[in-house]
Amino acid sequence: MKSHIQIKLFASLHQFMPPSSDNYRIEMGISIGHLLEQLNIPQEKAKLIFINGVKADPSATLNGGERVGIFPPVGGG
Repeated sequence: MKSHIQIKLFASLHQFMPPSSDNYRIEMGISIGHLLEQLNIPQEKAKLIFINGVKADPSATLNGGERVGIFPPVGGG
């Protein structure tokens, strides 16, 4: 069954943003890891993942209606 999510990709990941990021269609039950594959984002580039503002990992699943934010590794000194 299909549903929709909202995707926000930050910093260097913005290049992977799909055109329909505010209403991205997914299969219900898809994992974040599989979503990263669909978006062609290498998993090592997705350092911080949030679902509805709560930190999540690539094994977390989506059922539709969620807001997903993905950040790359942050460097500094």
